[in-house]
Amino acid sequence: MCGIAGFIGTRLIPDDTVEECFRLMARRGPDAHGHRRFTTPAGRQVLLLHTRLSIIDLDPRSNQPFQVGRRWITFNGELYNYVEVGDRLRRDGVALRTRSDTEVFLTAIDRYGWDILDAAEGMWAFAAYDEADGSLVLSRDRFGEKPLYYVRTPEGVYFGSEPKFIFALMGRRLPVDRAHLSRYLVNGYKAIYKSRADFFEGMEQVTPAANLRIGADGALTESSYWTPAFRPRDDMGYDEAVRGVRERLDRSVRLRLRGDVPLAFLMSGGIDSNALIGIAKRALDYDVHGFTIMNEDERYDERELVLQSVADLGIRHTPVPISSEHFLERMRDLVRYHDAPVFTITYFVQWLLMEHVHRHGYKITISGTGADELLTGYYDHHLMHLAEIKGTPAYEPTLAAWRKHVQPAVRNPYLSNPDLFVDDPGFRDHIFLNSEGFAEYLTEPFAEAFTEHRYADSLLRNRMMNEMFHEAVRVILHEDDLNAMFYSIENRSPFLDRELFEFCYTIPTRHLIRDGFNKVVLRDSVRGAAPDCILDQRKKVGFNAPVESFLDLADAQVRRSLLADSPVFDILRRDKIAALLDRSGLPNSESKFLFYFVNAKIFMEELGG
Repeated sequence: MCGIAGFIGTRLIPDDTVEECFRLMARRGPDAHGHRRFTTPAGRQVLLLHTRLSIIDLDPRSNQPFQVGRRWITFNGELYNYVEVGDRLRRDGVALRTRSDTEVFLTAIDRYGWDILDAAEGMWAFAAYDEADGSLVLSRDRFGEKPLYYVRTPEGVYFGSEPKFIFALMGRRLPVDRAHLSRYLVNGYKAIYKSRADFFEGMEQVTPAANLRIGADGALTESSYWTPAFRPRDDMGYDEAVRGVRERLDRSVRLRLRGDVPLAFLMSGGIDSNALIGIAKRALDYDVHGFTIMNEDERYDERELVLQSVADLGIRHTPVPISSEHFLERMRDLVRYHDAPVFTITYFVQWLLMEHVHRHGYKITISGTGADELLTGYYDHHLMHLAEIKGTPAYEPTLAAWRKHVQPAVRNPYLSNPDLFVDDPGFRDHIFLNSEGFAEYLTEPFAEAFTEHRYADSLLRNRMMNEMFHEAVRVILHEDDLNAMFYSIENRSPFLDRELFEFCYTIPTRHLIRDGFNKVVLRDSVRGAAPDCILDQRKKVGFNAPVESFLDLADAQVRRSLLADSPVFDILRRDKIAALLDRSGLPNSESKFLFYFVNAKIFMEELGG
């Protein structure tokens, strides 16, 4: 895990600009830094920058930019199966001079070509320069775990792991994209990756599972190297589904435990983190240390479940209390580092968790991101499943179990109707909840209808894949990466594994939900590894907290701060915000909107100039 940045074009970037960029890149790479300049055969300038967070092969011989033959790379991420790919290279007579995944990755690209990405299991964002033809390739992993931004200008293309690196190299900041900020305010975080827009005008991201080639003439060509698909095997029995998930999840966890530095687990009372911890502890005999945010809100309190799991597994554990001290000041630090509004309050709290992980000396964390989108995890999944099995013998018992076990926990007003998607398969108002009302807070009209990509004919699986690639996981990965890198930590997500994903999307939908349990295949696959007290829980808790837990809206000083003159009030109506602050006991959607406002205000003050 590292920081990367660079440029290809007609400009020669001064050394003092490079040093300023390195200063901003330090959190992503505190262990080493380096850069390399090139002049292409056509006379264009190329600059590659790298700051290193040493994870595998800590020796300076693996510092970057790294050369193999005519190619150079600046690489952020991990090639988890570097041992296996390295063994293939050695069988083909290649001698490797380091133990690093960086050398294996670039050597494999140099020897086998870009098709090797199909065999690569990892997370990455890299820039690879070819001295022979003067081309630069920017590449990003399948799920978008590692960020890679770029900006096209008349003088060339700038790129980096974070917008601030690009701004440093450009010598100027791009203006805020106010339409995208309005999208965030009105439609919420699930709208952020519905398009290629970013919070800054002209800022783009390399598409996940794609390579962006910048040719010797400056032309850009993007090509995908992997396309997700739902290919159900109707003949697959339930037991085969369970075995297949367990085999692939074991492999994924084993690969992601590789490293030469200490590793910790982010732990909750849910299935996802406990499945990974159970496999690591009981199947792979790993000395697990879990870290958990302890939520004092009784609606989201998982303390009892977590402590039961810790005792059952016999692992080391550190509980982390939530602190609301200096909330606005700390939010300002976080927004400034993210170069964007923080998307949900969950990720302010997760940042506090990462602080404690860092204090204990860990440089890697493991999280459960992606399980909900692989094997069902949300309340609307139950209703879409009911719609798909309507008219089959399974419908009535599934409906009865939903009424008994799931309906009492549902808070979204739309999702208490079991026929919601039977009556209207295209209904999505529960996702952009109350968006029309939030649009009234804007000084200028904004309305954007809900859209989704077509991946599958299955209502449920298409919804899950949209969540995976556009609405939920992309958001989580953005926040996971930045919160971890603020403390120079690498975050790994074993559920985001190519073999596991492709197997899960061959499982027939009928196997996914049973007797009021979602993720039933995952539950049964880790039975004996994860504690039964976790696996037998139907209720999805998750982490949440109302913003009022952190902001005392009755405090006159807090109110003055929130309503003080700010460029955000060119976008939002101050009188409407004042009326919102006067209310108490805000419902969940309005509490989220208040958090969006706080973030938009800080963002415009810090980065809107």
